[in-house]
Amino acid sequence: QVQLVESGGGLVQAGGSLRLSCAASGRAFSVYAMGWFRQAPGKEREFVAAINWAGHSTLYADSVKGRSTISRDNAKNTVYLQMNSLKPEDTAVYYCAARLSPTTSRQPTDFVSWGQGTQVTVSS
Repeated sequence: QVQLVESGGGLVQAGGSLRLSCAASGRAFSVYAMGWFRQAPGKEREFVAAINWAGHSTLYADSVKGRSTISRDNAKNTVYLQMNSLKPEDTAVYYCAARLSPTTSRQPTDFVSWGQGTQVTVSS
């Protein structure tokens, strides 16, 4: 299994930007599709974005489409989530996840490894 560590969260004002990073170690990173999910207090974990093994196929939740970009650098074993025009409703713990398949998915149950999460707080 691959181990994942997220970073880059923090407190930002509405309209601001953040870049989340997820560093992977363990098994070959490039065979995994990767995803970002988030969970706000009192809510279920929800899909944010996913990217296939090569980085040329991506999926986004409607709530972040046009404001966020997922990317990966297989040479650095890292996946990124660039978030722009942040809104208070983006406030959540953001989790990085790895899927034992080269193709993308929106379903949390399709992902086998999860990071510990990084807090993103957007103030109004």
